[in-house]
Amino acid sequence: MTITIVNRVLPAALAALLAAGACAAPSGTTTGAASPAAAQAPASAAAAPLSISDPWVKTARSGMSAAFATLVNTTGEAVTVVAASTPVSPSVELHEVVGDGGTTTMRRKQGGFVIPAGGRHVLQPGGDHIMLMNVRTAVEPGAEVPFTLTLKDGRTVSFTAVAKDFAGANESYAPHE
Repeated sequence: MTITIVNRVLPAALAALLAAGACAAPSGTTTGAASPAAAQAPASAAAAPLSISDPWVKTARSGMSAAFATLVNTTGEAVTVVAASTPVSPSVELHEVVGDGGTTTMRRKQGGFVIPAGGRHVLQPGGDHIMLMNVRTAVEPGAEVPFTLTLKDGRTVSFTAVAKDFAGANESYAPHE
């Protein structure tokens, strides 16, 4: 009789705890009305090394585009993003923008994006960003574009970015630097 009760009650209690945990916001994030694209890291958010806030991607029919967000380190150690990917582009690079004599140039970010323990790293127009080099699938306004970040330790973090029209940040590109 006791074994039967445990076999019925324990799974129900675990399911309730998991459901309650899935609704809780990770430490350092805010709750409230957010678009579906403002997705957080994978289903096991408590174990995810990064949370992603305010992700968006520049619309493009072809050619180049860029993705932006705030990367929040949910761990007590530095986390390094070394690569990114998305199904809309076969070639994705981590970029930085550097100034030189009044002009700005974007180039590959050597070593990736390092997010300090408990810190954040902003990806923004005119600064660090995720560059989509050869967009093959049109990125239309309002589209939700999936991305996967690869960390130095081999783990991955996925998120979805909403597509927005944006005409700024017209830096030149210095390939293969």
